[in-house]
Amino acid sequence: MTNPNQPGQPQLALRSVLIALMLAIFLGALDQTIVAVSMPAISAQFKDVSLLAWVISGYMVAMTVAVPIYGKLGDLYGRRKLMLFGMGLFTLASLFCGMAQNMEQLVLARIFQGIGAGGMISVSQAIIGDIVPPRERGRYQGYFSSMYAAASVAGPVLGGYMTEYLSWRWVFLINLPLGLGAWLVARRNLRGLPIPQRKPIIDYLGTLLMIIGLTALLLAITHFGQGHAWRSSEVLGLLACAVVALALFAWHERRTEEPLLPMHLFANRNAMLCWCTVFFTSFQAISLTVLMPLRFQSITGAGADSAALHLLPLAIGLPIGAYFAGRMTSVTGRYKPMILSGALLMPLTVLGMAFSPPQAVLLSSVFMLFSGIASGMQFPTSLVGSQNSVEQRDIGVATSTTNLFRSLGGAMGVALMSALLLALLQDSSFAQLSGSALIGEGHSGNVLLDGLNAAPGPEQGALRAELLLTFKHLLMVSAAVSLLGLAAALAMPNALLRGREDKVK
Repeated sequence: MTNPNQPGQPQLALRSVLIALMLAIFLGALDQTIVAVSMPAISAQFKDVSLLAWVISGYMVAMTVAVPIYGKLGDLYGRRKLMLFGMGLFTLASLFCGMAQNMEQLVLARIFQGIGAGGMISVSQAIIGDIVPPRERGRYQGYFSSMYAAASVAGPVLGGYMTEYLSWRWVFLINLPLGLGAWLVARRNLRGLPIPQRKPIIDYLGTLLMIIGLTALLLAITHFGQGHAWRSSEVLGLLACAVVALALFAWHERRTEEPLLPMHLFANRNAMLCWCTVFFTSFQAISLTVLMPLRFQSITGAGADSAALHLLPLAIGLPIGAYFAGRMTSVTGRYKPMILSGALLMPLTVLGMAFSPPQAVLLSSVFMLFSGIASGMQFPTSLVGSQNSVEQRDIGVATSTTNLFRSLGGAMGVALMSALLLALLQDSSFAQLSGSALIGEGHSGNVLLDGLNAAPGPEQGALRAELLLTFKHLLMVSAAVSLLGLAAALAMPNALLRGREDKVK
């Protein structure tokens, strides 16, 4: 494999490359959040609530499934081609989303948009693995975490304002100039990336089995999160399909010449613990970005724009934690101390949020800020740790597997916390007070707010008190789950990063 930073090779302008990659990360992450505020307007125009949840879920499922495929193809064909393809597909699919004439067309376009976004996010982080030694990577991965943070705040705010003053279609059409600009920047700046010298062999059967298995698993999780019983025929059927397909996938990958996801990586203890850490960190971070605005909105009666701004401390904390952890990892050459510090901080901050009412804005914001810092300390360092644990030829697969666990953690966090919220509400007086709206479909597709709005005025105070207690229990469960991430961090070896070893005594 050629290295663009060897003598005699043209030097990559690292700052220009970073701009291209950060634009890609921002766009891919933005479309996970920007659509949520527009859902009532979309359902009102198409008069279709049955497929409404899939406008978000279809994107997330497609992106998650696409990530490991891009990782392997990037190792085989080179990452520049894959990055340009992902950006181009994302931008074109955004146009079709904006032009959709019914809910089926919109969901289909969102699936293609998710496939493009999976490439942008996965390949971006693998490119850093190609051109920056592990010892220096934490700093650059911290920049990427700041893009996730910016997107988590900008998404709901931009989506709300564009839906209010323009049209929900602009939520997608805004990607056209941004996506085209990012594509042109990437095309110009990503020349000179390492080019694989081995002959590409595509694992078609493995790819098919993995797509079937992951899609079935994510669909089962999504159905469960939308209120289906876990023993329902839909959920059990999808879980059975996922288990069979993923078992066949693992069996096949051990025997094929060029596996899509080499099974020997799962025997790598350090990489596995990094993946477990990033799974539980994402479980917390993504579920909190859904639960905290919903908690704030339902208990205080604030609007969607205020609920989105309520996330600001969490989003500010992410790049602070990522930058600090990246710098310290670069200085010390060790990533476990940063991951462990974040894993220790996370359950404490989630418990703090559980016991601080949303009306106590300052106190709640402090806990949310430190929760963001805890997440930021773990995301980039876990990725750097997994990249450091594998050979250079497997960097793309290790990166995409880290992103796969990150996406799975986020999907499972939102689904399981949403399902638990619905279960707690069904067992409380909320179900009786708010009437059938909790179980039926409201005009917005948000079962909680529809139920609250359906209640008579005098009873809404009692409902809000009930909700405050419910969210307190939910966040306590979330804090307990974060202890699993702490266990993985404790078990992690205190390994030294490759690169600049001469500076380590």
